[in-house]
Amino acid sequence: MKTYQIGLIGLGYVGFPLACLFAKKYPTRGYDPKKERVEALLKGVDHTGEIPTEVIQERLSTHLQCSSDPDILEGCNVYIIGVPTPIDLYQQPDLRPLEIASQTVGKYLKEGAIVIYESTVYPGVTEEVCVPILAKASGLKYNESFFVGYSPERINPGDKAHTVENICKITSGSTPVIAQEIDWLYNTVLEGGTYPAGSIKIAEAAKVIENAQRDVNIAFMNEIAKIFNILEIDTQAVLAAAGSKWNFLPFRPGLVGGHCIGVDPYYLIQKAKLHGLSPRLMMESRKINDGMGGYIAQQVIKKMCKKGMQVKGARILLMGFTFKENCPDMRNTKVIDIYHALQEYSVEQTLYDPWVNSQEAKQAYEVQIETDFSQIKRKYQVIILCVAHQQFQSLPIQELLSEGGILYDVKGHFRDIATDSL
Repeated sequence: MKTYQIGLIGLGYVGFPLACLFAKKYPTRGYDPKKERVEALLKGVDHTGEIPTEVIQERLSTHLQCSSDPDILEGCNVYIIGVPTPIDLYQQPDLRPLEIASQTVGKYLKEGAIVIYESTVYPGVTEEVCVPILAKASGLKYNESFFVGYSPERINPGDKAHTVENICKITSGSTPVIAQEIDWLYNTVLEGGTYPAGSIKIAEAAKVIENAQRDVNIAFMNEIAKIFNILEIDTQAVLAAAGSKWNFLPFRPGLVGGHCIGVDPYYLIQKAKLHGLSPRLMMESRKINDGMGGYIAQQVIKKMCKKGMQVKGARILLMGFTFKENCPDMRNTKVIDIYHALQEYSVEQTLYDPWVNSQEAKQAYEVQIETDFSQIKRKYQVIILCVAHQQFQSLPIQELLSEGGILYDVKGHFRDIATDSL
């Protein structure tokens, strides 16, 4: 019977939970070039908050090894790549992390090895971009000496209900036999089962439209929020009324950041453009959602002016900096857009988020984040609730607000205390 030695490349939000999952049953080796990340994991600390310390320690004491030295991948016969697939400053897909990971794996490929990609890509990347790199680096022949598969990640940061082990995962392989083997392998560790796709391209396409669909729906909600603001109608009240219909989709307006919904559509947009098609709905949805930070800042300034408040020098508190509630993930956060837009009006801003690593925020965004609420004692003319962290529900937020001040709720989660909302 075939024995498996699993190698994970990338130990972030995608790779490390997967490494812990496979390590329940198989010898698993995790590689990440970031030494600080690996050192923290070896101490049982996952700064993403996805895996508890006791689980990490248990895995490390049995089947899991982690290293920032790629040589740890030597001898593996299944490689799973879960590195980021970001966009560049021009909103074009940046495949360099994927290419570097493929180059690394290619050096260790042996006869019969399988390489499975989990990173989000546009259809064709696995076979057209990654496979040639693997073949060149290894000297092996594709679908004769090595094989590939694609099983897109479905990690939802901060979600403790839909974890990697209990969600359904799409699987695919470069040959029918390999597709069956990959599907079987995932099913040995998953509780939620799998959905075998007919080809790698189908699996790639399915993943990228999952997030594009959400992006389009949220863009519609953001657009109607703008309309109802002009008409002076309570958007949240409208959505509550419409939600009484059984098939009304429960999307809400807000900021669209993170590494998935705010990024993945650009991969499909780019691929479509390469084939002469301009996907206008997706492009306009991205434009709407990317502009919401600036729009919220403008709304706040407009409300200040209507109240006769002095804008220059006004003290404004932004609560929440991560891209979503109850997780430390700051990737592609759109709160920074609100901050930058307000800076143009010479206001005095304070950023507060108990989930954030202030040093990482300083390095990534050049802003100072307060993480201790007890240090925020002054009165503010405006408080903007940007992210609906659970801790915020019990805080005496109103005590920080100056008399006649504005409490603006971006998410619509604090309607009982907010004076205004998106």
